[in-house]
Amino acid sequence: MKMQLPPDKLSQAGPVSPVVMVTCVDAEGKPNIITLGMYMNISSKPPLVCIGVAPQRYSHNLIADQQEFTVNVPSIELKEKMHFCGTNSGRNVDKFKEAGLTPIPASKVRPPLIEECYGHLECKVVGSHTYGDHTLFVGEVVAASINDGLLKNGRLDIDRAKPIAQKNWDYRTLHHRK
Repeated sequence: MKMQLPPDKLSQAGPVSPVVMVTCVDAEGKPNIITLGMYMNISSKPPLVCIGVAPQRYSHNLIADQQEFTVNVPSIELKEKMHFCGTNSGRNVDKFKEAGLTPIPASKVRPPLIEECYGHLECKVVGSHTYGDHTLFVGEVVAASINDGLLKNGRLDIDRAKPIAQKNWDYRTLHHRK
C-alpha cells in the first residue's frame, strides 16, 4: 500500500542526495564554503554541472556576482566538517579556519579547492535561473582533479573514495556488495 504525502514532505519520496562542498569568493577574493545536497551533472559535451542555492544564502550572491565556483567532493571522514560548513553562515565565520580545512589554488578559477576533499570541479557560470525557493546555477567545468589512487581502470573507486549521500542530515557512504 502507498501513502500520500503532504506538501511539506514531498522530498521524502525522492532519492538520497550526493553531498558536495562548493567554494566561492567575494570581490576581494575572500573564500567561502557552502555545503549542498542539490548537485547534478547535466551534460557531458560540454561538461556542465548544476547546483541549487537558496537566494538568502551568503554564497548565492557571491556566485551570482563572481560567476565562478568549485565543486569539492568530500569523503565520509569529513562528515563533521562538511556539516559545520552547511549549518554556519560565511557572513559570520571563516569556514576554512573554523572547520580546519585547507584552501588550495584552483588552476582556472578564483575560488579555491578544498585540499581535504578527494574530487574537484572548477566551474564558470554559464546560466542561472530561480525556480521556487532556489536558484540553479549551471557551471561549465573548465578543470577537474582527483586524489591519486582513486581511479580504478579510469573510473572512480567508490569504496576507496567513500562519497557522502544524505537525507534529512543523515549522512552515509556507499558500500560495495557482491
